[in-house]
Amino acid sequence: MTVDALKEAEAARVELGAALAAAGVTLPSLGVDLVAYSHQRPYALVELGRCNVATARALAAALRAGSAPCAPS
Repeated sequence: MTVDALKEAEAARVELGAALAAAGVTLPSLGVDLVAYSHQRPYALVELGRCNVATARALAAALRAGSAPCAPS
């Protein structure tokens, strides 16, 4: 795992958190997954974590209200 990969994952977490907040959604467990660092070929993951039912519904509504879907990378 390079420092750049960790910085990129943290930047993605911050970007996602800000976008969710703008849509009125807060994922309380949003973070960078440290377990991925122990993998044979370490890579960075953004951990979305768990949320309550109201937050899951707010996230679903925000996604439905969004524009065109984007392809995962």
